Amino acid sequence: MSLRSWFAALTRNVFHRDRVERDLNDELDAYVASVSTEKSRGGLSPAEAARAAAVENRGLESVKEQVRDVRAGERLDLIRRDLVFAARTLRKTPGFTIAAVLALALGIGATTAMLSVVNGVLLRPLPYADADRLVVILFKDRNPVSPQNFVDWRSQTRSFAELAAAEYWTPNLMGVEQPEKIDGLRLTAGMLPMLGVSPMLGRFFTAAEDTPGNEHVAVIGYGLWQRRFAGDSGIIGRTVLLDGERTTIIGVMPSTFQFAPFWATRAELWAPRAFDAATIANGGNSLRLFARLKPGISLQQARADLATVTARLDQQSPGSNRNATVQSLKTKVVGDVQTALLVLLVAVAFVLLIACANVAHMLLARAASRQRELGIRTALGATRGRLIGQMLVESVVLAVIGGLGGLLLAELGVRTLIAASPSSIPRVATVTIDLRVLLMTIGITAVTAIAFGLVPALRAAQVNLAETFRDGDRASSEGGGRARLRSVLVASEFALALVLLVGAGLMIRTFNALQHIDPGFDPRNVVTMAVSVTGTREADSTVRSAFYTEALTRIRAIPGVESASWINHVPIGGDLWGFSFAVVGQPKPKPGEVPNAAYRVVFPGYFRTMHASLLRGRDFTDADRVGAPKVVVINDYMAKRYWPGLDAIGKRILMDTSAITIVGVVKNMVREDWAAPAEEEFFFPYAQQHNYTGGDGSHFSYMTLVARAVCDAGRTCDAAALTAPIVNVVRGIDRNIPISGVSTMDALVSEATGDTRLYLALLGAFAIIAIVLASVGIYGVMSYSVARRTHEIGIRIALGAEPRGVLGMIVKQGMTVAVIGATAGVVVALGLTTLMSGLLYGVAPRDPVTFVGVIGVLCGVAFVASYVPARRATRIDPLAALRSD
Repeated sequence: MSLRSWFAALTRNVFHRDRVERDLNDELDAYVASVSTEKSRGGLSPAEAARAAAVENRGLESVKEQVRDVRAGERLDLIRRDLVFAARTLRKTPGFTIAAVLALALGIGATTAMLSVVNGVLLRPLPYADADRLVVILFKDRNPVSPQNFVDWRSQTRSFAELAAAEYWTPNLMGVEQPEKIDGLRLTAGMLPMLGVSPMLGRFFTAAEDTPGNEHVAVIGYGLWQRRFAGDSGIIGRTVLLDGERTTIIGVMPSTFQFAPFWATRAELWAPRAFDAATIANGGNSLRLFARLKPGISLQQARADLATVTARLDQQSPGSNRNATVQSLKTKVVGDVQTALLVLLVAVAFVLLIACANVAHMLLARAASRQRELGIRTALGATRGRLIGQMLVESVVLAVIGGLGGLLLAELGVRTLIAASPSSIPRVATVTIDLRVLLMTIGITAVTAIAFGLVPALRAAQVNLAETFRDGDRASSEGGGRARLRSVLVASEFALALVLLVGAGLMIRTFNALQHIDPGFDPRNVVTMAVSVTGTREADSTVRSAFYTEALTRIRAIPGVESASWINHVPIGGDLWGFSFAVVGQPKPKPGEVPNAAYRVVFPGYFRTMHASLLRGRDFTDADRVGAPKVVVINDYMAKRYWPGLDAIGKRILMDTSAITIVGVVKNMVREDWAAPAEEEFFFPYAQQHNYTGGDGSHFSYMTLVARAVCDAGRTCDAAALTAPIVNVVRGIDRNIPISGVSTMDALVSEATGDTRLYLALLGAFAIIAIVLASVGIYGVMSYSVARRTHEIGIRIALGAEPRGVLGMIVKQGMTVAVIGATAGVVVALGLTTLMSGLLYGVAPRDPVTFVGVIGVLCGVAFVASYVPARRATRIDPLAALRSD
């Protein structure tokens, strides 16, 4: 047989694939044998034999290649025909197709959106070189350290390749048309190079500029460069006024740079932090330390190294080095949000599972109605594998369409999440649907196609030809196995929905508890703003107090202002200073155990403006001035802790060597954390404190105004409307004074509870999707069951069955499935809700009220979803049902 004739025979039989594949090797072997025989008879020379062999080999390889091409083309053609058939079949059932695609789009879209958040916040590395080697060093995981700590640890530890310090700084940008208070950082010279970043323009400051007298240089952020300098490419070398000091701009950071820790993310200006001997000795605790681990050094080894150093130093200076900790920078940046995001990721995975279960039982019902069609195809020679393959292709088509729809929903969801996320969610600006998320979505789509399509396809391909053609449509109804499988799927939906509803219920209870926290003041109708005098003529300590007093007098005279006052930092949304003290008449505390309290400095009228209740004693007055006996107002927590069972009025505390008399006890007020328990807090009159710290009073170079709007009885006022008149008053005194942090106290309270509100919204949305899908699932099962049992129900009614009995029978069937699912869900929820304990406030993870309420809601939904088709079943005409058979 020649090559040409052999290939022609093959192509004629290409569509008889099984036989061709079976005979191919035999044909090739026979051809090779015939060629060998001809060569042995012909007596060819060695050279001719070699040429003949080469030609024959090339011919055989060509034939094999063409056979492979034919087979590949056949497979592609088969896939194309299956896709066309699947599209045609799905188009004939638009209701089923739309429902399935919508369920999958919701599940895949929600999962993709949450994966984007988890990827951006948790998985994506920090944008620094070797970011996993970067660590932070703080006291008690959160408190800054002193310059002396920094100097000692940098010189004595052996685990860090580099150790640098950062200090929060808010200089006033002066000498421009509109002065502005800038969020910035003072850094030791090695900080930015340690992060492995480079400036877009210019350079970083050097070690020589990190010394007293040479530190008047700055690197600015891209946003500040665009906003205040119009992106001037000649900015390098330009001089600006920062806090009245001439400062040279030496660099501009790229637009993508952001200092990672949450407290510093808004920084857009960086300058050297220079230390002299006096600063090191008396610098206070204001530094956050960052370090890079040496190669081969683990986090545990660094902790042990620091512990050894601090223990030795603490012996030399007791109490100065206790509770220092080393923590991964990534862990510090992510913070407590990691638990919340993982909980939400589990929740959205449940939504996807519910969607898959929903589509799976829809496919089971659809396959049962196609038994006659599948029987005919089987009788015509279709194998079980072909039937399974075709039905899986339908599942893949559904999954792909659902995946595309899910991507669109995910993009919308990500944008919504970014817009709705409070500032307490770190790195949210980096959240996007990138290549990694896209690949994960493709994987999810593929897995879901198999998850919801394989079992229905296997079930559908189990065709019994005798039963299918003997009894017609009635016999083609599903058997007990399929009915049980669909019931299991619906029960699993209810179990997963219950877990989500319990999570949402716990967050609702948490949010409700947070809303009922008594902050100790009334945030309604109060506007607040920070006014900084640094670098202005009012910065001089001899005129600063007069400026604040004059401004306050003018502000109080503005129409619509009920009262106003100054404080160094507002209770929430502001900075928090702490100062140590001692109690007169009580034993001197041990080193390292000196009590500390939040330090507030206010003008008279602050408590009245904030509607903060004085429980005992009096408020400050204008008589509490320099030269008068020093006084303080403390909070109720401090009074009860240090003078339990006694009246704290008249008692005294020591700050340094000054004895200060307690004249009032005020109700506990929330501080930086809305839900944190009360701690010690004291309030001092500004007139007696403005020169107490910082030598020249520099700690009070800015104060925060609080002003309450006048309201008619029963009417909520627009405190924000006071902003413009107040700004005009301040600028009328000195137009060079920057004003920042303009907000209302209501907005600050809302921000303080923003993360809980976001988690509640997400869990609530997932729970609503879950309960809708579960309701559709049980409704679909019961409707299909009623439709398949029309004949049976007709016979029951014809034999005298009461409609109420039929109604009860069908409702009982649906409720049984729901109760089984809810019971399983309770077991799962009891185990999983403990993961949420860190997100909850005022409610236990296994709160019985929440569990009982959720079970009641689910049972109600199941009853309605079962009752509607059951009610329809009671209206079946027995004669019509029997005739339809």
